[in-house]
Amino acid sequence: MQHVKVPQDRLGVLIGEGGETMREIERRAEVRLDIDSESGSVAIDATGDPVTAMVAPDIVRAIGRGFKPDAALSLLDDEMRMFELIDIEDATRNKNDLQRQKGRLIGENGRTRELMEELTGAEVVIYGTTLGIIGQPEEVQAVRRAAEMILDGAPHGAVYGFLERKHNELTRGVEL
Repeated sequence: MQHVKVPQDRLGVLIGEGGETMREIERRAEVRLDIDSESGSVAIDATGDPVTAMVAPDIVRAIGRGFKPDAALSLLDDEMRMFELIDIEDATRNKNDLQRQKGRLIGENGRTRELMEELTGAEVVIYGTTLGIIGQPEEVQAVRRAAEMILDGAPHGAVYGFLERKHNELTRGVEL
């Protein structure tokens, strides 16, 4: 049995209307979820194929970090699909710096985050102090590198150029 902590404001999304999302995760990932709505702790117990069940904690974590349930459940669609979290706080000195870095990652009107998604094919969510990525390994790697560039202070133009090059490599099927 595994335990995942989910922020209070995301528990409703995890459970879904009338428990719909929770049941869908249980059915598709072959697990049983025991959600403690007081603490936000989710106990995950495998009920079927243990290999399928191994994806369940990432699905729950992804929803907890701001992904829509459909995006999180897409982790079950392809065994190569992966979920990764980058802690933005690790690259900041204080609360003001955290807000500035989050703003840089999101971009004006969400443009930077959108470009990360469009040019890599990965799904990207910025929630709280984390940047979450769901995608194929090479897509996740490209977003991670772009986020690191931004957090290291690279100009947005340089990051967009990097993303365009990666997009061309990914669409041509060239390995990273």
